Amino acid sequence: MGPVLIAVGILGAIALVCGLLLAFASKYMSVPVDESFAKIRACLPGANCGGCGYPGCDGYANALADGSEEKVSKCTAGGNAVAEALAEACGRSFEAVERKTAYVRCKGDCAVTSKNTDYQGMKTCKAVRLLYGGDGACQYGCIGAGDCAAVCPEQAINVVNGVARVNADRCIGCGQCAGACPQKIISMIPAETFVKVTCSNRDKGAVTRKKCTAGCIGCGLCVRKCPQNAIKLEQNLAVIDDSLCAGCGLCRDACPQKCIL
Repeated sequence: MGPVLIAVGILGAIALVCGLLLAFASKYMSVPVDESFAKIRACLPGANCGGCGYPGCDGYANALADGSEEKVSKCTAGGNAVAEALAEACGRSFEAVERKTAYVRCKGDCAVTSKNTDYQGMKTCKAVRLLYGGDGACQYGCIGAGDCAAVCPEQAINVVNGVARVNADRCIGCGQCAGACPQKIISMIPAETFVKVTCSNRDKGAVTRKKCTAGCIGCGLCVRKCPQNAIKLEQNLAVIDDSLCAGCGLCRDACPQKCIL
């Protein structure tokens, strides 16, 4: 028998033995599949966005399959359709998903503020922030390098005139942009929020005016005009309690900086 045939025979024997070992292992060493997990996991969209608070869809499915009292309404990417499917798979009552959207609390674009340094380097917000807190005149504002846009699974964020802007219709509320923003100026808010403050600056009014002509100066006019006492000043910045806000718009009309929408 030639050397080639001997080599082929040896390789064939090795392959046969390995195949038998794998077949044995798959039969006698396999981990039983949790049928409830598989059923629940099939209901989830597979976005693995983390909006439910778990690392991915598998983590959320495991939590539901374990028989815990975890809510079936946590999949922001899937919305009510997925919540209905999960309720049926888990044998629970339906819970509506509270749709949330990302909101950038800054409107300090190129028309109302400026850069104080000419940054040359890696074009990421985290990298720019290492340079004296950022290259913008306002140290609290959007850096505009697009870290949030880079992590958005739905391409719902674009940087326009130096400020990140969210397309609420495309946003699935996963929160990845909020986690990626080193300035922490992106909030996850209910999609039906009436009133929004478009600023994160906490400097005193005179300082803010020099840095951004559209920034909150902490004058308190919005606080005094609100009939629901839904607004207060925290560190020179207007903060709105959505649970009290009636959406009357008086605060917006009173704001001299037009930083309340």
